Amino acid sequence: MFKLRLLTDPRWANIAEGNLEEILTDHAWCEQKATTNAITIITMCPEYPEIVTELLKIAQEELEHFQMVHELIKKRGYEFGRERKDDYVGQLLKFIVQGSRKEYIIDRMLFAAMIEARSCERFRVLTENIKDEELKVFYKELMISEANHYTTFISFARKLGDPEKVNQRWEEWLDYEAEIIKSYGKKETIHG
Repeated sequence: MFKLRLLTDPRWANIAEGNLEEILTDHAWCEQKATTNAITIITMCPEYPEIVTELLKIAQEELEHFQMVHELIKKRGYEFGRERKDDYVGQLLKFIVQGSRKEYIIDRMLFAAMIEARSCERFRVLTENIKDEELKVFYKELMISEANHYTTFISFARKLGDPEKVNQRWEEWLDYEAEIIKSYGKKETIHG
């Protein structure tokens, strides 16, 4: 569905499962950042009521996910740590074009779609490879949600721009992401 060029090695799930407190804390902060990202895109698109409406739903859903992960952390007696820097997302940010306002918004949508696609793929890896039954179910539900968010962001990018050009740019995003993801998958973080 996403056409990710490089899939996560299933052994990453073993790394993640080796430190569930860390993966859950990192995941919680990823959800907080996804909430903020949706709100940021809303501020760029006030003239598109359909986009604002849908991104408000995504922001609310991401905030609910943040709360769900936070509740899991508390339930398991883990400590909710400080915000983690997400180097993967930082590298993706560098790829956003700084062209016209509309080009920037489209690329910001593709940036969001890419993060949702990779997160969905990572949640699938967790669902299929960890032993923790509660987390298997949890990540399967979130995987479906992330896939829907991906679809929303990429669809809006195609509506805002020429669909052919947006598809071409998405291919560039996929190539770029494939290069940077080679350095990840070795830490107990969602994108690490």
